Amino acid sequence: MLKLDANGLVPAIIQDADTKEVLMLGYMNKESLKLTVESGDAWFFSRSRQKLWHKGETSGNFLHVKSIYKDCDNDTILVMAKPVGPVCHLDTRTCFVKEEGGMRGLDEDDTN
Repeated sequence: MLKLDANGLVPAIIQDADTKEVLMLGYMNKESLKLTVESGDAWFFSRSRQKLWHKGETSGNFLHVKSIYKDCDNDTILVMAKPVGPVCHLDTRTCFVKEEGGMRGLDEDDTN
């Protein structure tokens, strides 16, 4: 059985089904996971807005889900998806790439 955290959420790693590139990390609750499975599009629970979020609803940059897996501890899921357009709200292909290209490294103050 899937293990949810104290807030009823599970981390969801989103990976490109073709390239295997990690696209983003989101959080799902049971309702968003059910909507994802039923619709074939990725749904999340927004921790900042405290509501369901259909990825691509406003931008048109949907994530079409191909498969979903649980990790060995049942506390993280991996969503293999085909992205339609940039995944990040900063208009980059992943949430881990800077606008000018290259990966987002840690800043010095991130570890202080």
